[in-house]
Amino acid sequence: MISKKEQLDELNKYWEVNCKCELRKTATQAVFGNGNAESDIVFIGEAPGKNEDLKGVPFVGAAGKFLEEMLQGIGKKREEIYITNIVKYRPPNNRDPEPKEKESCNEWLINELKIISPKLIVFLGRHSMTRFFPTEMISDLHGKLLIKTTPELGRQAFLPLYHPAAALYNGGMRETLIKDFKKIPKALEKIAEK
Repeated sequence: MISKKEQLDELNKYWEVNCKCELRKTATQAVFGNGNAESDIVFIGEAPGKNEDLKGVPFVGAAGKFLEEMLQGIGKKREEIYITNIVKYRPPNNRDPEPKEKESCNEWLINELKIISPKLIVFLGRHSMTRFFPTEMISDLHGKLLIKTTPELGRQAFLPLYHPAAALYNGGMRETLIKDFKKIPKALEKIAEK
């Protein structure tokens, strides 16, 4: 049987050719998910930024450094977790991804999540959260463990957090994000009990 990593490699090869996202025309390259394919935790951001677009790896800029600091705070290394984005190509000038761009990359994301089959999906920001909770506000749900059954993934645990990039420029949000981030180990324990 082929490993999850090999399955993800095949998936990325397929979607790199077949994804219909319009952002392909302006982006340098697709930015695949990165990290441990066997991880219990998947972090989902919104879209690649400038550094990610150039390097082809998610969360490698200032927000990525902050994310790595927070991971250390809960005793994890970046190599132990898996991180991806709902949109695989950089929007011009780092603008928010548009609904049709999210839709174009959606099947790629869902397939990725099905292969990894994490215990916990952590949303980094409102764009990834609203993919699964379209009517909710991140200001209401951040730091709360949510269990939802979706047609694509079945019963799944989610933890919405503010995006590390937003927290870099807002001191109050930074403190909230660090506090919420520390809930990840407890969230995993709660999931294991169910």
